[in-house]
Amino acid sequence: MALAELYTQYNRVWIPDSEEVWQSAEITKDYKAGDRFLHVQLEDGTELHYPVDPSALPPLRNPDILVGENDLTALSYLHEPAVLHNLKVRFVESRLIYTYSGIILVAINPYKQLPIYGDAIIHAYSGQNMGDMDPHIFAVAEEAYKQMARNGKNQSIIVSGESGAGKTVSARYTMRYFATVSKSSSNAHVEDKVLASNPITEAVGNAKTTRNDNSSRFGKYTEISFDQRYRIIGANMRTYLLEKSRVVFQSENERNYHIFYQLCASAMQPEFKHLKLGSAEEFNYTRMGGSTTIEGVDDRANMIETQKTFALLGLKEDFQMDVFKTLAAILHLGNLEITAVGDERSSINLEDNHLNIFCELLELNSDKMAQWLCHRKIITTSETVIKPMTKPQALNARDALAKKIYSHLFDFIVERINQALQFSGKQHTFIGVLDIYGFETFDVNSFEQFCINYANEKLQQQFNLHVFKLEQEEYMKEDIPWTLIDFYDNQPVIDLIEAKMGILELLDEECLLPHGTDENWLQKLYNNFVNKNTLFEKPRMSNTSFIIQHFADKVEYKCEGFLEKNRDTVYEVLMEILKESKFRLCANFFQDNPVSVSPFSSTISIKSARPVLKSPNKQLRMTVGSKFRSSLSLLMETLNATTPHYVRCIKPNDEKQPFEFDSKRVAQQLRACGVLETIRISAQSYPSSRYSILMTQQELSVNDKKQICKIVLQRLIQDPNQYQFGRTKIFFRAGQVAYLEKLRSDKLRHACVVIQKSVRGWLQRRRFLCLRRAALTIQQYFRGQRTVRQAITARALKETWAAIIIQKYCRGYLVRKLCQLIHVAAVTIQAYTRGFLARKKYRKMLEEHKAVILQKYARAWLARRRFQNVRRFVLNIQLSYRVQRLQKKIEEQSKENHGLLERLTNLASTHMNDLDTIQKLESELEKLAAQKRTYEEKGKKYKEDSEQKILKLESQNKELREQKETLEVKLQEKMEEMKEKMDDLTKQLFDDVRKEESQRMILEKNFQNQRQDYEKEIESLKGEIKVLREEKTQLQQQIQQEMSIQDDLKMEVGQLTKQVQKIPELQKEIELLQTQKLDVEKQAQSQKREMREKMSEVTKQLLESYDFEDVRSRLSTEDLEHLNEDGELWFAYEGLKKATRVLESHFQTQKENYEKEIEGLNLKVEHLSQDINHLQKLFREENDINDGIRLEISRLTSENLVIPDLKQQVSELENQKLDLENRLQEQTAKLKEMSNRLHHEPEGDRTLRRTNEVQNEADMKEKERLNVIPQEMEGLSNGLKQDEVQAEVKSKMKQETTRLTVENMDLEEELDMKDRIIKKLEDQIKTLTKTTEKDGEVHVSALPKEYIGMMEYKREDEERIVQNLILDLKPRGVVVNMIPGLPAHILFMCVRYADYLNDADMLKSFINVTIDGIKQVVKENSEDFEMLSFWLSNTYYFLNCLKQYSGEEEFMKYNTPHQNKNCLKHFDLSEYRQVLSDLAIRIYHQFILVMENNIQHMVVPGMLEYESLQGISGLKPTGFRKRSSSIDDTDTYTMTSILQQLSYFYSTMCQNGLDPELLKQAVKQLFFLIGAVTLNSLFLRKDMCSCRKGMQIRCNISYLEEWLKDKNLQSSNAKETLEPLSQAAWLLQVKKITDDDAKEICEHCTSLSTVQIVKILNSYTPIDDFEKRVTPSFVRKVQAMLNNREDGPQLMLDTKYRFQVTFPFTPSPHALEMIQVPSSFKLGFLTRV
Repeated sequence: MALAELYTQYNRVWIPDSEEVWQSAEITKDYKAGDRFLHVQLEDGTELHYPVDPSALPPLRNPDILVGENDLTALSYLHEPAVLHNLKVRFVESRLIYTYSGIILVAINPYKQLPIYGDAIIHAYSGQNMGDMDPHIFAVAEEAYKQMARNGKNQSIIVSGESGAGKTVSARYTMRYFATVSKSSSNAHVEDKVLASNPITEAVGNAKTTRNDNSSRFGKYTEISFDQRYRIIGANMRTYLLEKSRVVFQSENERNYHIFYQLCASAMQPEFKHLKLGSAEEFNYTRMGGSTTIEGVDDRANMIETQKTFALLGLKEDFQMDVFKTLAAILHLGNLEITAVGDERSSINLEDNHLNIFCELLELNSDKMAQWLCHRKIITTSETVIKPMTKPQALNARDALAKKIYSHLFDFIVERINQALQFSGKQHTFIGVLDIYGFETFDVNSFEQFCINYANEKLQQQFNLHVFKLEQEEYMKEDIPWTLIDFYDNQPVIDLIEAKMGILELLDEECLLPHGTDENWLQKLYNNFVNKNTLFEKPRMSNTSFIIQHFADKVEYKCEGFLEKNRDTVYEVLMEILKESKFRLCANFFQDNPVSVSPFSSTISIKSARPVLKSPNKQLRMTVGSKFRSSLSLLMETLNATTPHYVRCIKPNDEKQPFEFDSKRVAQQLRACGVLETIRISAQSYPSSRYSILMTQQELSVNDKKQICKIVLQRLIQDPNQYQFGRTKIFFRAGQVAYLEKLRSDKLRHACVVIQKSVRGWLQRRRFLCLRRAALTIQQYFRGQRTVRQAITARALKETWAAIIIQKYCRGYLVRKLCQLIHVAAVTIQAYTRGFLARKKYRKMLEEHKAVILQKYARAWLARRRFQNVRRFVLNIQLSYRVQRLQKKIEEQSKENHGLLERLTNLASTHMNDLDTIQKLESELEKLAAQKRTYEEKGKKYKEDSEQKILKLESQNKELREQKETLEVKLQEKMEEMKEKMDDLTKQLFDDVRKEESQRMILEKNFQNQRQDYEKEIESLKGEIKVLREEKTQLQQQIQQEMSIQDDLKMEVGQLTKQVQKIPELQKEIELLQTQKLDVEKQAQSQKREMREKMSEVTKQLLESYDFEDVRSRLSTEDLEHLNEDGELWFAYEGLKKATRVLESHFQTQKENYEKEIEGLNLKVEHLSQDINHLQKLFREENDINDGIRLEISRLTSENLVIPDLKQQVSELENQKLDLENRLQEQTAKLKEMSNRLHHEPEGDRTLRRTNEVQNEADMKEKERLNVIPQEMEGLSNGLKQDEVQAEVKSKMKQETTRLTVENMDLEEELDMKDRIIKKLEDQIKTLTKTTEKDGEVHVSALPKEYIGMMEYKREDEERIVQNLILDLKPRGVVVNMIPGLPAHILFMCVRYADYLNDADMLKSFINVTIDGIKQVVKENSEDFEMLSFWLSNTYYFLNCLKQYSGEEEFMKYNTPHQNKNCLKHFDLSEYRQVLSDLAIRIYHQFILVMENNIQHMVVPGMLEYESLQGISGLKPTGFRKRSSSIDDTDTYTMTSILQQLSYFYSTMCQNGLDPELLKQAVKQLFFLIGAVTLNSLFLRKDMCSCRKGMQIRCNISYLEEWLKDKNLQSSNAKETLEPLSQAAWLLQVKKITDDDAKEICEHCTSLSTVQIVKILNSYTPIDDFEKRVTPSFVRKVQAMLNNREDGPQLMLDTKYRFQVTFPFTPSPHALEMIQVPSSFKLGFLTRV
């Protein structure tokens, strides 16, 4: 389409303005071709007819959606006013100082410290693509570093701009970025040295000017060298064109170099007193500008900083003092008094104090210096002439000497810095940072400005070629035909300056002439270039100046001083005097052939992309111009051999006011720095964009997306030259994007109009229909009233009234008759229905009860059968294993026969002692019999007491029966009274109740029969329990006899009995009994509630049977049709009202009677409840007795559990006894007598059995006594059948009997099986003993091993333990099949063994080796998450074991008594606990670091970039950076990726047994990282600060919270770490217009700082035209409200922040003696003790 078609109404244009450069205006009338005026309206409302040229219409303004873009090339209209406006909006409103312009980063000096340069910002930009984040100097540095690492090619960053634009700061930040992201490989901290070079060079090369307080007065190119791993190994610095004239002259309000003022400020310090300095006002060279101080700058503190940086670079105090002496000498030289002697001579007083100090500091001859400062030596071929100088000439000579000394000193300092930054290795690549002066034009421009502008011409040429090349590559990549774009080529200006017979060569030629002058040189320029070269002009009003047309502007240069500055000469005699100086530094300055100390000249090889222009005459190289040209050529070679990156610094205003934008000054600098030229080149190419809303449904049906785009563009843009299709992109000419934006906004506006039209039409239709309905209603009522008045007469009213009365009585009679019939039928139906339901319910209850009983017995039989099968299988395995073990023991003992024979001889000598012991045993047996008698007496007493208690219960039972009988009499009397008053319905209800009572009686009888069966089973079980008790007493007596015989075996038997005890199991059984008791009580209470509910239901039914509302509802529903037949509803209603009043009075009287009866029944219920409470108290006492019985049963069961182990011990002791007897029989005859006595022992056993039988009889009597109690309880239950207490007793008895029967049956089966096993084992042992007797061998059976929780190892096995258990152990595959922390438990068992041996050296060695092994495995696997998780868990368990078994009370209270016996005995390991705690903290931090590294790269793509909510993203045009990203991200991460990674972390930590508290702390740290990284990226990405992105972030936060809920980690406080991000997302969505909105933001965003809130508000970006930007006034309002907050200026959250970790003490539940070592650990050399 034609460009003129865009000039329609409501579009906006830019028109020139004298003050603001460009002014915005809105078109009020469509422009037509041929119109001479454009009708516009300015922003202040002024109407204007702006004259236009049809061939050059005013530039169009971009849509508001494009304003404030990060990249200027994303603008639809690329011209100067659009660029200027975009920069102004970003700088003033959004407070953003960086903007991209294609490959250029435009940096505007804010004149204010901003919190956007911290380490957190550096880490945020590290690894990011340049177009993904907001523009920043760090993004340019990252791009250079990334391209260097990817392509292996050298890079350059070119920073340029006016003085005061911020070049030095930008260059400093780039170097700081490289130093931070690329740490050196050595310990020399080269990156710190590189940064330390900046303060030194700024001190000696920067000064205050009228434009800048820290202006660089030299150019600097710093090459930062990297090795093959792209880490900093060194640096090199080149300097260009130091402004030496500043040493001797400063303009008003300017200063000399900073170092002079720093030195003067430190003059009073002891180390500087020998310099004899004073304040800066005392020296000519420092007071010339009249401004010796800078506001806010402390020169003394800066001097200290300079000294520190000297020391950091390795420049010692001697070198520093030499430098300071030279600087002090220059100051004293400037104060020399030169007096005029006549007109042609001058002189210096030899007693001049400053002269003597100058010569003293530099160790010079003061006489010679005084003479030759005022004289010069002229050497001709024939003679040497000494010529005196005038005072001006002498002053010039003095100043030239000062400049020369300072120039050499500056170069020397730079060389020493390079020497400190040199490196020994080989340089792989480098990144150069060029900090050079920008284009300059002043009122008076001299030689320095000429050289500066010459350098900028060279840089601009290089820049233009590079931009042109990039655009060409982009076109070729997309296969788009490339047509040559015209752009400004400044090669003619460069030729004018540096070509043969150019300005510089003519200047050098004039400098060679002895009598050359500035005027002669200028005349040569006039002759050669005026009217011959269009770029060179002669001013009209001056003969001492010339004008050059540079790329930025015309500049007029004054020729005065050009020759002198180009020569830069000092008289030879003065140089000879300085060569003779005894001050070594000064003498070296003026040597003929100084040796360069920089190593970079030989190490760096650069190939030029263009031929270097060489000087035709070697003699011209020594001038300043020739030196500068050669150094500039070398710089251009370097830049052409590298990939350049451009930073253009802009000065927003000359007053240094923060965030003030002077459009004139900025536009001037934009033209000068080449930004507009870049935009002009890009404007002729095709920036990319996409629009889908303009497509039709038919176009969207096409499958080929490229074909869709072609069809749409052919329809929308008729001119095919305005767009071009590439391989992957569509390119548009300038203005076409705005045209598409216009079409898009028109379509959206049309859609809004359609929606509004439909909604407004619907509202109007609804209002019309409502009015219509109202009108019809009014008409209806009005017409009806009129008809009634016309139709009704007096006679008609009387007739109708008579008819109504007749109908009333007739219909009333019919209705009453019908009602009676219905009532009788309903009562009959209800009676049959309720009977049927009751019978059905009874049958169902009966069937269910029988089924439950059958299921119970069937399941019990199946469970017993299954248990017996399993037990038989296990016992068979145990028997076979034990037989094998016995056989092995027999074989081992057979080898020890010879030793045992020798021991038999000793046993013969101890024969008599054995006889004595047997006699003692017999006496002890008598004592035990006496004790048994006492126990029997106690049992009789206990029996008598229980009988007395039973008698008391019987008496209480009689009293309860009497009370019950009296209550029944009273109830019967009152029930008879109620029966007389009740009608048929109440009789039916009582019949139902009686039926239920009869059913309940039947159920109770069944229950009693079942209970009697259970009681019989209980009696049989109790008899069996008594038998078991008798066997227990017999075994105890046998154990005591054997223990007295074998004193040596007492300790082992004691340990066995301790292991057999099962106190915890008994306690659990007691707790189960208590819980069952509580359940019974709860069931009784529930039954009580049910009874009460039944009573309330009965009363309700009585009330509801004669409900008036029910009758009235029946009448109304059945008779409405009859009443409506004659259309006389109103008259019928009047008759019904009278009838209803009669019914209401009748029912009201009945209701009052029923209420009185109900109150009487309630009183009776209260009395009954009191009686029931009394009965409950009595039965609680009975329950206490039952509890005593249960305790006795539980005690017996616990004793029965001990019987099998005791039997086994007895059998083993009997075997030992038999072995001893056999040995004695074979040795001597005396042993035969011993065997005879031992044969009589069975007779003693018979006597014991008789006593046991007596005990059994006593137990049987006790059993009968216990049986009496249930019978008495049964009698009580029979007496209270109709009360609530009966249900409680029955339920308790039923549950108790079932529980006891199940338990006793299990105990019986277990005891039977154990008896069988004991008999089988005894038989096997007898057979084995017989075989041994036949062989004539005697064996002593060993006791079974008991493990005590230790691992025996040898000192030499420590390394093998560490190797197999720590270094070689792989957690994967092992963790699944072992307890958590198994390696830690094994290590602690080894520690216990060393402690058991009381070997301090062994213990210390083992723990040290273990800790070193853990450190080694963590170091070797520092990036393996699973390994770190595994060893963090084991280190934690090892630490807890040391605490748990330390013997300290605070840890022992969590142990079991058996665990407390395993505590360490001899050593205190608290120091090692501290070492392990520190090691665990180190592992935890490394563990967190690995998790963060694995998840951090997913956070920004998943949380910010990925759009899980469909339809919320907005498509906007992208700039150059987006279409030429340095790296294509192939891996796209989503929110699902983050959740999957978190789940992987969680599952791995759980598998490795990590403590839950540690797991929660790790998850909290991860969530903090996710929130901090996302929020930091949000701060740095203006394109993400939108309402729709806020919705996306809140959705993603909800996913994370849901993940926490699924994993049950809500208590980890991880959700709170996401609060800042949640508030930021809310801030993006909330309305931001009114004062209330501002107040709400301040109240809600409590987790965000003021800086962060303001940053988000300034960065807020509308997605489309229907959103509005946040106004600066609103931002200021919010900022004012937040001023009271005391928060820091930090913008970014510290992603490296670590929450404090705590290791909670969690005792291990695993018993050490039960732990076994898996074979996969390869620890067979360890043995369990």
